[in-house]
Amino acid sequence: MTQRDIHIVADSKIPFLRGLLEPYAHISYYEPSEITNAVMRDADILLTRTRTRVDKRLLNGSRCYFVGTATIGYDHIDTEYCKANGIRWVNAPGCNAGSVGQYVLASILLWARSKGREVADMTIGIVGVGHVGRIVERYCRAIGMKVLLNDPPRAAVEGSEKFVSLDEIAAKADIVTFHTPLIMQGEYATCHLGSARFFDSLQRSPLVINTSRGAVVDNYALLRALNSEKVSDAVMDVWEGEPRLNTALMLASFIATPHIAGYSSDGKANATRMIVEAVGKELGVKIDTSELVPPTPPVSTLSLARNSDPIVTAVLSSYNPLFETRNLKRQPHDFEKLRNSYGIRREFHAYTVTGARDNNATVLRELGFIL
Repeated sequence: MTQRDIHIVADSKIPFLRGLLEPYAHISYYEPSEITNAVMRDADILLTRTRTRVDKRLLNGSRCYFVGTATIGYDHIDTEYCKANGIRWVNAPGCNAGSVGQYVLASILLWARSKGREVADMTIGIVGVGHVGRIVERYCRAIGMKVLLNDPPRAAVEGSEKFVSLDEIAAKADIVTFHTPLIMQGEYATCHLGSARFFDSLQRSPLVINTSRGAVVDNYALLRALNSEKVSDAVMDVWEGEPRLNTALMLASFIATPHIAGYSSDGKANATRMIVEAVGKELGVKIDTSELVPPTPPVSTLSLARNSDPIVTAVLSSYNPLFETRNLKRQPHDFEKLRNSYGIRREFHAYTVTGARDNNATVLRELGFIL
């Protein structure tokens, strides 16, 4: 079989993909709902996202031997089925870590401002310190927050010195943010890690943030914790059962968005680049992705001269999640539409800042802004 005989089926929503693989294979684009067993029958490669369940039902009888998902998570892939049937798969670990970090930092700054609190006086507990958790840690330390880290798998390998238990986070954290994969069982299971028991144990009525996977937090338990004030507020980007969601929890949340925390244009470009390069490796060719660059933001220079709060201004000028929150709360049944029509968002490094001085300039550089 020559390269040109290879048939690739691709999710049409994967950004920046068109034109990159056409010189090397026959590629067909489909809406996620259109990627069915019949479509996959004569496909050799599948490129997808989280909305397509990759399992026996989809691939039985197909000649598909390689799956690439343009996402960090891969719980939509039946990895055991793939292994048993000789189907190789890749995901895009860390592709949107900066995007999620930007979302979390913007949400924290908005929440602190709404409460009249100084972030330097607060402690954040980061549950899961992988690609995203490390970025969140860096950003939170940069703005002066005290940071507690919880990551049992890392602690088992690296030692427990720099990690704490969930109980310590429950006792000391003003903010708790989840950044784990969804693991259903075993020693390091994360399904409902944010449980009723955990929420009942909270001592400081913290802000709870979930940008990992919906089922990492028990949504009904979180709603009860909000109603009983064991949790003061919630920032929710991922939901159990999405695109259907607990509307009461959505309405009660300070920030509520349709699974777009990782949807910066930079994160999308990174994911597409990673899976295209993986396909190239499979085909034995080097595919040039150098022109896979997101659009420049409409306003890329931020003037902070004489600004009373330059850090908050710079971060929220790059991204403010209240816009998506308003849209979702008005149109919760349009979850998928809002997600799929998400616009251009660039990360901190796409912006040049002028007028920042002294410690503010140091912090902005650490966050990634160009000065």
